[in-house]
Amino acid sequence: MAKSVFDAPQFKTEEGAFAYVEAHLWPEGPVCPKCGNCDQDRIRKMQGKTTRLGLYKCNECRKPFTVRMGTIFESSHLPLHLWLQVIHLMCASKKGISTRQIQRMLDCSMKTAWFLTHRIREAMKDDGTVAIGGGGKTIEADETFFGQQDYKFVSGKGWQRRDGWGDKMKVLSLVERGGRAKSIHVDNLGMEEVTRALESADRNSHLNTDQARHYRRIGQEFLSHGSVDHSRKEYARGTISTNVVEGFFSIFKRGMVGVYQHCNEGHLHRYLSEFDFRYSYREKLGFNDTMRAEIALKGMAGKRLTYERTGLAGQG
Repeated sequence: MAKSVFDAPQFKTEEGAFAYVEAHLWPEGPVCPKCGNCDQDRIRKMQGKTTRLGLYKCNECRKPFTVRMGTIFESSHLPLHLWLQVIHLMCASKKGISTRQIQRMLDCSMKTAWFLTHRIREAMKDDGTVAIGGGGKTIEADETFFGQQDYKFVSGKGWQRRDGWGDKMKVLSLVERGGRAKSIHVDNLGMEEVTRALESADRNSHLNTDQARHYRRIGQEFLSHGSVDHSRKEYARGTISTNVVEGFFSIFKRGMVGVYQHCNEGHLHRYLSEFDFRYSYREKLGFNDTMRAEIALKGMAGKRLTYERTGLAGQG
């Protein structure tokens, strides 16, 4: 019988989990999260039968610490090896994994499972230090709408589906061909909002969009701006198309509708970070599930998310 990935030590025991996380977050040895001390001669590992696992003491600030401090794991009562299991599952599931499924797997409360997954999504968030595109690459930009269909009451006909996107949530995504994705939740599709969303795009790129007016002015800042007219059933003209970003939207919507089913608008940006992350480190670019999970783990330092900061629990 083939071995499961969850047979690895980091998924089975706390000792294995701590060793794994320390190796990835502290590749050159322990670092004190209190004062930043990384002098290995000034940090010692605490020993003793009653000493909790993974405890160190900094001789500079005299404070004890573990690898969980200053990360999304801080103040969590969930065993570290279970955290690693959920991280791997979220990184390996192309369309995501539901909070209800996590609850059943861990035998925990919905509140714990919900908060756990949002902490991981927060860690997946792009830090914005590297612009998308650049070097003459092609970026495709498009918008999509997500949420419940808007209805209106028509006398004699009852409730009828309203045309257009109504009160649906608006998402604008930038996808670099053969590269990363960056999605932004926008309030509207006015010129100011679209310009703000495109700030993360390197102007040394070719921009492809549809013929929406809000791209015309900002498109002049790029090496070139090509557009296709979907109203005339034009979906590609030479190398100009938005097929790649529409493929990304297809994955996003299948995940949001089929797996998560509902999302409060206040939490949408974290779900977008999750889908962006998996797409940007997809198998086609040479990343397998384990590599993706390791990259997510390295992004968890300094991204602690408290329960209060998530907004109202149970709405995402």
